[in-house]
Amino acid sequence: MSLPEVLKDRLSLPLIAAPMFLASGPELVIECCKAGVVGTFPALNPRTTEQLDEWLNEIDKQLAQFEQETGQKPAPYGVNLIVHKSNPRLLDDLAIIEKHQVKLIITSLSCNAEVIDRIHAYGGIVFHDVVNVRFAKKAASMNVDGLIAVCGGAGGHAGHWNPLSLIGELREFFDKTILLAGCVSRGSDIAAAQMMGADLAYAGTRFLATKECRVVDDYKDMIVRSSAADIVYTPAISGVPASFMRESVIDAGYDPDDLTPAAEIDFGAEMVGEDKTDKKKAWKDIWSAGQGAGGIHDVPTTAELVSRLKAEYQQAHEAQAKKSQRYL
Repeated sequence: MSLPEVLKDRLSLPLIAAPMFLASGPELVIECCKAGVVGTFPALNPRTTEQLDEWLNEIDKQLAQFEQETGQKPAPYGVNLIVHKSNPRLLDDLAIIEKHQVKLIITSLSCNAEVIDRIHAYGGIVFHDVVNVRFAKKAASMNVDGLIAVCGGAGGHAGHWNPLSLIGELREFFDKTILLAGCVSRGSDIAAAQMMGADLAYAGTRFLATKECRVVDDYKDMIVRSSAADIVYTPAISGVPASFMRESVIDAGYDPDDLTPAAEIDFGAEMVGEDKTDKKKAWKDIWSAGQGAGGIHDVPTTAELVSRLKAEYQQAHEAQAKKSQRYL
C-alpha cells in the first residue's frame, strides 16, 4: 500500500468521502473524520472565500476538541479545488487553504503546476481526479501525490472506463497513491478496490444518503429508491459528462432520452451563485448520483455508516481468504 505520511495510522478504513457540490458541509466532514475516514468538501460550497475561512476554522476547532476529549486522532480532512479557468475564486480560495495549511487538496477539472507547488510548499499533498490515462499522465508529470481513478458508474463528473482497465494501466507508470471512485457503497466494494490495485476507495453517493449531508430529504429518498438503471450519464446538463438520476432529470422538465449538449463549460457563474436565470441547474435542481445508488437502502448517520462499512470490509476479507485457500 502506498500512502502519504499524513494518512498513515490515521484511518479506520481505507476510504475518502468525496467532496460533493452543495452537499458536503462541515457537519459531514467532521463526522467522517471522527469515524476515521477522510472527510472532504468543495471550496466552492461556502458561498464566499470569507465563509471558506469560517468553515475551516470550525472544522479545525471541532476536530481539535474531539482529539482532546477522546485522546484519539481524527482522520485528516481535505478540500476540493476546481482548477478551471472559469472558477473566479481559485486564487483567493487557495490563499485561505495556505493559511490553514490544509493537509489534503483534491484538484478537479484541470491540473495546474503552480497550484500543486504552492500546496507542496507548506507540506500539503495533492490528489487529482482523472477519467483516463492521458489525463493521469499529465497529472503525474506535475508531481501530484495521488490519482483518483473516476471510473464508469461514478456520480458527479464521472468517467466511462472500467475500473480494472484504468487501475491496471495507472499502476504501470504511477507508484504513488491510487484511489478508485465509482459505485463504492459497501464495505466489500472498498475491499474490491484494494484487490484491483487501489490504495484507497473514494465514495460520494453513499455519503449523500446520510443524516449529516446537506441535501434535502427528497434527494436522499430518491437515491434510496434508485437503481443503477436509473442513472443518466450525459454532458448535456453541466457541459462535462456527469451522472444524474433519471427521475430528477424528468422533474426538471428534460427528456433524459433526448438531451441537447450544453453549449459551453462554465463552472464560474453557477458555482459562485451568480446565475440569476430561472433555468433548472445541475446539482441544485438536477440531482447527481452514481450507479452505486442501487446498493443504498437507508439514510444512516455517518457514524453508523462507517461502522457498518468497517464490518462489511472485514467480512469481505475473511470470505476472500477462505475462497483463496482453494487455489493457493
